[in-house]
Amino acid sequence: MPRTPDTTPAHSRPADPAPDVRTERIGTSLLITLDRPRARNAVNADVAVQLAHALDELADDPALRVGILTGAGGTFSAGMDLKAALAGESPEIPGRGFGGLTETVTAKPLIAAVEGWAMGGGFELALACDLIVAADDARFGLPEVKRGLIAAGGGAIRLPKRIPYHLAMELLLTGEPVSGERAGLLGIANRVVPAGETVTTALELAARLAANAPLALAAVKKIAHTADGTPEPAAFAAQRAEMAALAASADVREGMTAFAERRAPVWQGK
Repeated sequence: MPRTPDTTPAHSRPADPAPDVRTERIGTSLLITLDRPRARNAVNADVAVQLAHALDELADDPALRVGILTGAGGTFSAGMDLKAALAGESPEIPGRGFGGLTETVTAKPLIAAVEGWAMGGGFELALACDLIVAADDARFGLPEVKRGLIAAGGGAIRLPKRIPYHLAMELLLTGEPVSGERAGLLGIANRVVPAGETVTTALELAARLAANAPLALAAVKKIAHTADGTPEPAAFAAQRAEMAALAASADVREGMTAFAERRAPVWQGK
C-alpha cells in the first residue's frame, strides 16, 4: 500500500527525541558517547540497543579503526537504570550482554574514556574495553553487593583477571569505589589524566593504535581472548592459525616493504 504523505506542518510535528547514544567520526576513530546526563548515563533498554548499533557502525566501516566510549556531562555511567529495571526493562541484549557490549566480541580496539563515576555496570562497560583512560578524580566501583546483587555484567569475571586477586576481591566484596588515580596504580587504567582530558588522550592513543595494521590488531585481540583460561598448547595452536592468516595477507608484505623503504606503511586491511 502506498505510504500516505504527512501533511502536518513541520512546525507542528513532534521533534525526534535526542539519541541516548551519540556517535562522531574523528579521523579513523568512532567516538561513542552515552548521553543521558540527567540519569548519569544509566543504561536502560534504549541505551543498550543504541550502543549495540554504534558498535555495529564501528565494525562495519573499514575506514574506522578504533572505538572510544565515553559519557556526557562529566559522568561515564552510573550503571543499570534501576527505575527502568523495576519497570520491567532489561539493559541486556541476548548474546551481547549488558549495554549491548559486555559480551560482544569486537575485532577493533575499544578505549574507555572515563570521567566522573563509572559505577556497577558503568565500570563493567569500561572493563569490556581493551584500554581505559581515566580522569584522576574519576570513581570506579562495583557496589552490587550493597544491593544484594553481584557484578554480573563481567565485573566478577574480568576484574580478578585484570588485577591481583586480593585487590579485585576487595572491590567486589566491599562495594567501595576507588579513584581514577588509585585505578591507575592498581593497573585498571592505562592512562590517568586531569579531569576533562580523557577523550583527547584517548583519541591520541587511538591514533597510535590506528597506525598499526588492522588485521594484526584484530589478531592480537582474538589470540588474547582465546588464551584467556585456555591451556597453553591450545592457545599456541590457535595463535599459529592466526599467524598463518596474517602471513598470507597483503598487509604483512606492505609492512615489511615499508620498513625496507623507510616509509610509513599504507594498510589495506587485507
